[in-house]
Amino acid sequence: MSVQDSTTTSTEAPTGVLLTEQASSKVKALLDQEGRDDLRLRIAVQPGGCSGLRYQLFFDERSLDGDVVNDFGGIGVVVDRMSVPYLAGASIDFVDTIEKQGFTIDNPNAGGSCACGDSFH
Repeated sequence: MSVQDSTTTSTEAPTGVLLTEQASSKVKALLDQEGRDDLRLRIAVQPGGCSGLRYQLFFDERSLDGDVVNDFGGIGVVVDRMSVPYLAGASIDFVDTIEKQGFTIDNPNAGGSCACGDSFH
């Protein structure tokens, strides 16, 4: 399930990136801790990692040329224009279990990934 702005009628954002309700809640909690309302969650794909490409998720106040910005329940999610094709259809979730805690990315574009889950090809 994804959290969407009320003006968006589909379940998928134009970039194809989905932010689950759990991930949206965690991002909102982290932003509240920062005490800033000018930050958005930036998701990027960059060369590196054991499989060739790696994900980066971080808070950013910058606006770069070609950024695609979507709103998920008041949470701004930014994807740079070079990363958009790699992230189409990807789902960002947050898990909090005994075994693992953190953000996860389920990306149908990944041909394979490494054991760490931080990189793909």
